[in-house]
Amino acid sequence: MTSTPHPHTWVKSSYSDPDGSNCVAWAPAHASAYGVVPVRDSERTDGPVLTVSPQAFAGLVTFARSGGL
Repeated sequence: MTSTPHPHTWVKSSYSDPDGSNCVAWAPAHASAYGVVPVRDSERTDGPVLTVSPQAFAGLVTFARSGGL
């Protein structure tokens, strides 16, 4: 994890709460180019960035779809 902001194009997850809390963003173009997925709190644009493997990100998405969040 790093606290340095990245110049990625961030996309807010469709699984983020509609009321604006618990918002997660990821950078799909970076993931495609480098094979790692940057993830962050979309409300803290200058906050830390977690970088995970595509497999780990897929696991997070599966977990979110299951209602586990």
